[in-house]
Amino acid sequence: MSNPTLQSLHHGEFLELQRRGHWEFVRRRQGNGGAAFMVATTPAAELVLVEQLRLPVERRVIELPAGIVGDEDAGETPLQAAHRELLEETGYRAGRAAPLFDAPTTAGLSSEWSWFIRMWELERVHEGGGVGDEDIRTHVVPLAGIDDFLAAQRAQGRAVDLRIAAALYWLGGPLDPAAQGRA
Repeated sequence: MSNPTLQSLHHGEFLELQRRGHWEFVRRRQGNGGAAFMVATTPAAELVLVEQLRLPVERRVIELPAGIVGDEDAGETPLQAAHRELLEETGYRAGRAAPLFDAPTTAGLSSEWSWFIRMWELERVHEGGGVGDEDIRTHVVPLAGIDDFLAAQRAQGRAVDLRIAAALYWLGGPLDPAAQGRA
């Protein structure tokens, strides 16, 4: 496969629209080209999730804690970013962490890469909420009640990020289509 010339079509503060051959896509202008997504559970078998306003979809979204790799340090690894972001967003520190899986985030739209990191032995050391003007709310949800929680969030008008389904797959947890209003 030949590698057509990369052309920059437009750039903003955080994103750049590029073209390779006939294909247009977005790339992040900061970091190492992707984000770490944390599959973090407490000793009480609870999944740590976050909620924040996402302007592109004009809604608050329930998500896995996540953050840009290398946003503050160009040499940062996905595992280091996961530790940093989990603490910033949720106030939890992980005693153990290991890579689970990595893949393109949306291969037809973006060059961004996703690294999923499993995190255990959590200890709450502060309230979280993010840094600067971030408005991040932490939800600590028992895995046994995750479907009901997600259904309630959707019923209240919040979106639920698809990566939560991937996390539940790796955790062997529930994801009942009937509870999600899709049966």
